Amino acid sequence: MTAIPLGTVFARAVARDPHALAVVDGEVRMTYAEWDDEIGRVAGGLAGLGIGTGDAVVVVLSNRVEMATLFWACQRIGAVFVPFNWRGSGDDFAFAIENAEAKAFVHEPRSEDSALQALRMTGFPAARRVRVGGARGEGATYEEIAAGPESADPRAVDPASTCLMLYTSGTTGRPKGVPRSHDAERNASFNCVAQLRYGYGEVQLGVMPLFHTMGIRALGMAAALNGTFVCMPGFDASEALRLIEEERIDALFLVPTMFHDMVHHPGIAAADLSSVRHIGFAGMSMTSALTGACAEVFEPEIFVNFYGSSEIYSFAACDHVVDKPGCVGRAATGQELRVVFADPDFESGPDRILPRGEIGEVIAPMECLDAFAGYWKRPDSDAKSIRGGWYFTGDLGYFDGDGELFLVGRVDDMIISGGENIHPEEVEDVLDALPQVRQAAVIGMPDDRMGQKVVAFVEPASPEASAATLDAACLASGLARFKRPRAYVFIDAIPRSASGKLLRRLLRDGAYEALPDFDSTL
Repeated sequence: MTAIPLGTVFARAVARDPHALAVVDGEVRMTYAEWDDEIGRVAGGLAGLGIGTGDAVVVVLSNRVEMATLFWACQRIGAVFVPFNWRGSGDDFAFAIENAEAKAFVHEPRSEDSALQALRMTGFPAARRVRVGGARGEGATYEEIAAGPESADPRAVDPASTCLMLYTSGTTGRPKGVPRSHDAERNASFNCVAQLRYGYGEVQLGVMPLFHTMGIRALGMAAALNGTFVCMPGFDASEALRLIEEERIDALFLVPTMFHDMVHHPGIAAADLSSVRHIGFAGMSMTSALTGACAEVFEPEIFVNFYGSSEIYSFAACDHVVDKPGCVGRAATGQELRVVFADPDFESGPDRILPRGEIGEVIAPMECLDAFAGYWKRPDSDAKSIRGGWYFTGDLGYFDGDGELFLVGRVDDMIISGGENIHPEEVEDVLDALPQVRQAAVIGMPDDRMGQKVVAFVEPASPEASAATLDAACLASGLARFKRPRAYVFIDAIPRSASGKLLRRLLRDGAYEALPDFDSTL
């Protein structure tokens, strides 16, 4: 079968059903034919700025129609779409511009100060800046590059070439660039359709950031199915519930944090959620309590835990999470997974396979449908993560007696206390189920006697929350005594990334403010 570039997927969606509603952003509503026309004009405008095949376009925007349009416009002319977290600093943006070797840079008012600082730092040419939504500074406006009249014809590109580069958020140091080919991106979208079991014309809530692999995946799946991508620039539970009602959203593919905020929103009981048929989550684990709440509130036909990454999009999927909370299921289509000895020195190979029930590092073959080829300019990271033709995920997990995978945390997050291995997510699952707890995060902190001690950071849901109360509940839960927290810190909000991932490193670094009115003493 001849491979096709990613832009062809969109072109065929236009040919298949030009009058289907393609994208919604506030008052903006465009069919596939209308959107295709705008994409062509924007592609022509980028070409007019001198953007050629293989050139990187760094885009610092929230989930707005211009962001989605620029993605498809880059595919039209064979450019590399490089989305970056709009919450970044000027130094962050300067890094992205220089690391990606950007030929164009796009920004909006909400990140304007950082963007202008980065442009000064890098001396980026004004002729290749694009301003969206009234952003200040030199360079062309989005309206000017979209004005036409030229409409770029699709350029012939090698499907094995790079069409997208995502930056991983990372836990330390600079983010790593993950180049993604047309082949990998196309396969990732169709694989996700299969695992989530989406149907033709699905209406999706487009709130996962488009600088994140889940956000890009939602955009790709929409085109694959002539679905509707409903833009949501930033997550807010009230606004999400409104859009679900007004746009009759079929599918929610989110991180658990977003589901948590919706099911606990005071307006959830009055919300009309009858259109929602599919819910899926990825990016982090979902507690047993939240799994049950989502099943009760949304009553979905299909409820899927999807496990993947920016590097290899599809690892595994589980469509029976209510029966098996925390399970990520079996290997995805065309995929194979192993659990191997977790070597902290990154020297072990893929053949140190552990038996079912034993916890180790999850790995996947580099020869699979939607794998990357290696990190951008990071041979050190390649050496750490790619060994013997396999990608080492950094995730800890085990296969149960049925051969299904469970994740228990990250290799770097494992707590070793008194010689015992303790996985934070196991403790968090117990705490999150308690009525006194809104959310919890567990880390290991240095301890002279034990090496590390288990410390729980808690967002309290009740004034009755206290260290003594939660400790008694942990003991009553059946959690092994050595795993229970030996210290509690009550805080206003658990730190998370823009995509909802827990940022344990900020807790380790003391980047929090304790709530004074809660008893933290055991």
